[in-house]
Amino acid sequence: MAKVFTIPVVPNLGRKRRERTSDPRYVDGQRCLVEAMKYLAQSDPVANRPAIELLSEHVRTRFRMSDSPLK
Repeated sequence: MAKVFTIPVVPNLGRKRRERTSDPRYVDGQRCLVEAMKYLAQSDPVANRPAIELLSEHVRTRFRMSDSPLK
């Protein structure tokens, strides 16, 4: 069985927090995925159901409302 070691670190309260900035590529990526799902649903919803579910799962697990783009 493994042991877990913790090394306590005193937080640096004087450190400035980095300001969050929006990245248009992040929003464009989400928009592109949604447009792809719309296209698949309009062309043949029954045959494209697995692809739509795959994209939907990706959007739900990778892009959440609390997410922010990483630089």
